[in-house]
Amino acid sequence: MSSDALLKWRDEFPVLARSNYQISNSLGAMPARAERALGEYASTWASRGVRAWAETWWDMPRRFADRLGLVLDAPQGSVSMHLNVTSASATVVSCFDFTGPRNKIVYEDLTFPSLHYLYSSLPAGARVVTVASEDGITVPTEKLLDAIDEETLLVPITHVLFRSAYIQNVEAIVAKAHRVGAHVVLDTYQSAGTLDFSLARLGVDFAVGGTLKWLCGGPGVAFLYVRPDLAPRLKPRFTGWVAHPEPFAFEVAAMRYSEGSYRFMNGTPNIPGLYAAREGIEVLLDIGTPAVRQKSMAQTARLIALARAQGFKVTAPERAEERGGTVAIDVANGHAVARELLARDVVVDYRPKAGIRLSPHFYTRDEELELAVAAIREILDTRAYERHLETRSVVT
Repeated sequence: MSSDALLKWRDEFPVLARSNYQISNSLGAMPARAERALGEYASTWASRGVRAWAETWWDMPRRFADRLGLVLDAPQGSVSMHLNVTSASATVVSCFDFTGPRNKIVYEDLTFPSLHYLYSSLPAGARVVTVASEDGITVPTEKLLDAIDEETLLVPITHVLFRSAYIQNVEAIVAKAHRVGAHVVLDTYQSAGTLDFSLARLGVDFAVGGTLKWLCGGPGVAFLYVRPDLAPRLKPRFTGWVAHPEPFAFEVAAMRYSEGSYRFMNGTPNIPGLYAAREGIEVLLDIGTPAVRQKSMAQTARLIALARAQGFKVTAPERAEERGGTVAIDVANGHAVARELLARDVVVDYRPKAGIRLSPHFYTRDEELELAVAAIREILDTRAYERHLETRSVVT
């Protein structure tokens, strides 16, 4: 029986009683209190109607962002709320002009595809340079640094790569980018809630992320951090009425920008999403990211050892300090194996060029790691995966 003190939180997450939940890198388990929070939203809407905007809802993104900022170590007023990371990133892009000589965008070729689609579809004038991974797991830091020069405007890098969980050297990248006058946009989707880091200390100009994964907050809530000394100089063209200093004046005139975090918001915020997402933030604040990170490093190391003992190929960095919270196990017919695992309530996902991704979180028992790897072995040995060979899934 494990003596892990963090397991006391298991009862807060109903899905853990029904499954071996190894997919926090895709959708974190829902806290039971999130259901109550959504009930509060429904009750407020039902009883207060439109008055809820003035009484509660209008300021809710600001209050939520400041609580989230405690997890990220971001100053109050530096974080704004958005619907997804793509729209948050588009807000950043819209702050800049790519028609001059400084028009280059540099990022790794292992970035999440949605961001690649965004940056490669920019207006005429922008030049995109992607730095290739040599092993499909890591990104050569020196090659990335060499690509950043005096013509570089944006460096939108991923903190933890979604396929391999490789942690990039953000400090070195920020230092080089700032030395040549470029801005760094850090995608923290796979790091916020599982790594212990500080946006203030990293010195990035922007950061994006969401509550969907390790923050256990569900879909539809993303965030944008803007360095406080930089924010007043920026005028995002991807904007909306919430960013206006007098939104209820309904002016039809040239855009004027609010001060603080609302400067970077767009249209009407996702209020029910904020109700749902706030509870996971509170759990993380109670636990503290140092404890989460310590457990994550130990459990991912255990997963790698278990997988290799079975002769499985692992898509993950060797060194714990370079590895985020996910270990991908690459086996033959991996997609079909993952489907059979799901049928057995071992909840995982599969990604091409990575394998079956397992992502334990602070609520995961060590025994569940052993059971998951043993299930992969048994499915392969019995060829139970064959019934899924023609199956295609939407997400997992």
